[in-house]
Amino acid sequence: MDIKRTVLWIVFSMSLLILWDNWMRYNGKPSMFSSSVTQQAKPAAGGSPKTEVPQPSLTGAPQSPAEIAAVTGTTPIKSELVTITTDVIKAQIDTVGGELKYLELLKHKDTVDPTTNLVLFNATAQHTYLAQTGLIGGAFPNHKSTFTVQPGTRELGSGNEVKLVLESDAGGVKLLKTFTFKRGDYNIDVKHDITNASAAPVTPSLYLQLVRDGNKPGGESKFYSTFTGPAVYTDAEKFQKLDFGRIADGKDEHAKKADNGWVALVQHYFVSALIPQDKAPREIFTKKVDTNLYAIGTILPLGTIAPGATVSMDAHLYSGPQETRALEKIAPGLDLVKDYGWLTIIAKPIFWLMTQIHQVLGNWGWTIIMLTVLIKLAFFPLSAASYRSMAKMKQVTPKMQSIRERFKSEPQKMNQAMMELYKTEKINPLGGCLPIVVQIPVFISLYWVLLASVEMRNAPWLGWIHNLAAPDPFYILPVVMAISMFIQTKLNPKPPDPMQAKIMMFMPIAFSVMFFFFPAGLVLYWVVNNVLSIAQQWAITRKMDGSKKA
Repeated sequence: MDIKRTVLWIVFSMSLLILWDNWMRYNGKPSMFSSSVTQQAKPAAGGSPKTEVPQPSLTGAPQSPAEIAAVTGTTPIKSELVTITTDVIKAQIDTVGGELKYLELLKHKDTVDPTTNLVLFNATAQHTYLAQTGLIGGAFPNHKSTFTVQPGTRELGSGNEVKLVLESDAGGVKLLKTFTFKRGDYNIDVKHDITNASAAPVTPSLYLQLVRDGNKPGGESKFYSTFTGPAVYTDAEKFQKLDFGRIADGKDEHAKKADNGWVALVQHYFVSALIPQDKAPREIFTKKVDTNLYAIGTILPLGTIAPGATVSMDAHLYSGPQETRALEKIAPGLDLVKDYGWLTIIAKPIFWLMTQIHQVLGNWGWTIIMLTVLIKLAFFPLSAASYRSMAKMKQVTPKMQSIRERFKSEPQKMNQAMMELYKTEKINPLGGCLPIVVQIPVFISLYWVLLASVEMRNAPWLGWIHNLAAPDPFYILPVVMAISMFIQTKLNPKPPDPMQAKIMMFMPIAFSVMFFFFPAGLVLYWVVNNVLSIAQQWAITRKMDGSKKA
């Protein structure tokens, strides 16, 4: 029983340690497990943040990421925002630079103000998030050049797609940007047609980049931390998460060259990813643009373009929810932005099972309950062994207390007597804790599945639970959980030490306080799991007590 309590204390201590570490990282302080710090400074006062502008090369050759410089101030050119509306997004593209400056997700509500839609891209003093493209290697059109807009429809209407075409001429090169928005799709096709209108060959390169401040998205809980930052994927290096703080210090490490993959900016539940066409050689760069402003992007050499010739380059911009099925179809490895950590190998099958259950039940709350039941059934033999061991321990607790009293000043004899007692009563001291240890990875995996799944966001269960990804508004589930944990503690063998017994009775309160601020979906899982555990433990204990009396 001492070993079992030791394991419980280790789990409890690790939970507090992880919560404290998440709290430190949420407030921009160093993590206890990593030296990196995510910067969360506010943009400089007095205007919009600086934006990164690739400057023309004096030689006309393609520039490297190191040659990309920041330009301060606001542009004197008059801009016009062109609004495109589909059934899932509302986008605004600026005629200055043809940059995507505003993106509203019409099917997802804002975390802070649920009466409004979530705005992912924006350019304000409080939040900067942009998608920019252009040419480098000369005085060619970039994301600060003036573009003219070709006539066309601006709303999806009854069609399946809507296109926006922008055109700019500079340095003898014409750049044609074509944005294609499709029905029910967060994936935007971005095509670049580069025509050499000069009398001499040119060698431009196309850059695609995402620019964002380093702030966490609004409404994030202070009691658990989710990743916000850049990410890179290549076939060779696989998925790499980057840190804003390391980018600021010039210490970021990631794949620099490839002919495949993508770059992205990730935040809780949502992602924006730039995916160039496959087998196109590219450079991958990250950069601190200004105070609390960062860029990640790719540079794609277009080769030498002869006078009068045109070169085209296709790309995709996915900017929307981290829905596994949609991400898997867009690009290899893109589903990895829905990061389950080192337990992905367990978490992904759990999420797959949840989606299968949801197809039948149609409600994520009932899905969580059914999943909990199935997991409980899968571990039934292990749980039963654990509870039988605990029941035996409870039966011999008076004998254990007697041994402790007799050999209070002789620890060696006390241990020998305890071992004899275990042998006589046929009790395995590890029998109660090993099944719990085996189940811990599954429980942690399920925790990350529920925390990372956008499907839970704004998903109702019943009654007062309208959002399984938000805390219970009336704290009913955490209170029920506290009661269930208290009952479980009473069913467990009472520790011989009075002080230890009081501490064990206090643990349900400590855990419940933490769960007051956890998403309702997570608390629902633990409540159902506790209720099933209580029923199983009570039945086994009652059966063993009856056998003993008989």
